Amino acid sequence: LHLNLDDPQASLQTILREAQQRPFAAVLGCDDASTELAALAASELGLPHNPTTAVRLARRKDLAREQLAKANVPVPRHWRLDLTRPLAAQIEDIRFPCVLKPVALSASRGVIRADNFDELTHAAARIQVLLARAGLHDAEERETILVEEFIPGFEVAVEGLLTHGQLDILTIFDKPDPLNGPYFEETYYITPSRLDSLTQQALRVTISTACAAYGLREGPIHAECRINERGVWILEVAARTIGGLCGRLLRFGTGSSLEELVLLHALGERPELQSEVGGAGVLMIPIPQAGILRRVEGVSAAEKVPYIEEVVIDVREGYELVPLPEGASYLGFIFARAPSAAQAEAALRAAHACLHVVVMPLWKGVSV
Repeated sequence: LHLNLDDPQASLQTILREAQQRPFAAVLGCDDASTELAALAASELGLPHNPTTAVRLARRKDLAREQLAKANVPVPRHWRLDLTRPLAAQIEDIRFPCVLKPVALSASRGVIRADNFDELTHAAARIQVLLARAGLHDAEERETILVEEFIPGFEVAVEGLLTHGQLDILTIFDKPDPLNGPYFEETYYITPSRLDSLTQQALRVTISTACAAYGLREGPIHAECRINERGVWILEVAARTIGGLCGRLLRFGTGSSLEELVLLHALGERPELQSEVGGAGVLMIPIPQAGILRRVEGVSAAEKVPYIEEVVIDVREGYELVPLPEGASYLGFIFARAPSAAQAEAALRAAHACLHVVVMPLWKGVSV
């Protein structure tokens, strides 16, 4: 079906008309733009779903922070900036270091650390330009920035499935590189996690509590958390799976792809997860600089590194590269599988070192 996600009511009617001819077994949203529509359609069709309010809370970073605070889930001090008003009166109480975030973008887009008022003002102006170009249709999302105290610690990503409010963890990805800013580009995801069992249990409990606070009850969740001496901190819990090709790593440790697991779950089946020995990982290849991609050298050498399964370059030669915080994509992915998580990580680092990205400066034309 051809659906306009900017017109949810018209899209809903399209889905409902089709369901009268060919009933659906499930309706799933695969990204932030479609999760609310999927929940609304599933509700109308009497299929398992999350409440639309819960899905909206999971998608909106500012509303999520407020809801977690109400539920007594530990959250950092946070503030909302209204870009339609002068910033000076809104930033007097902000503590540093802090992190500024658009309230409705994903993949670390527009996320910037600030260590003082000058950096905060500069970051806010930069995000304001990004929001004006992002194509957001909700005026509040275009005009609001979330600011929160920087949370130090080790970061992980978690994939899970909710069934009647009960959370099953599919996998925990370690992010071994420190993510301290000023931008927060994700690179390495390594599994199985090397966190101890007590920390993993605390992670599960905290994510489950956050899901309950939002009202999420059914389907996939993707969580990002930081862990330090004060415990587990929720960065986000999204009512969807991880984006990009990273979901391929779910075959390691489960025996099934993430898509298979989510579809089976939506159909009311609980696949038997297969445990594997060893480790696996993916590198989301960062964009080194802005410009026009000429070529990526060293791919063949990277593929020959022991334990590397595949190197995928997603951007074609001649296309513009836009790094974070304005960018919304990666150069590509490198996948590894090895006898241990540490060896998988080492293989990814060795393969990445083989690559040389040749970028041509982008010359913007000026009309006179």
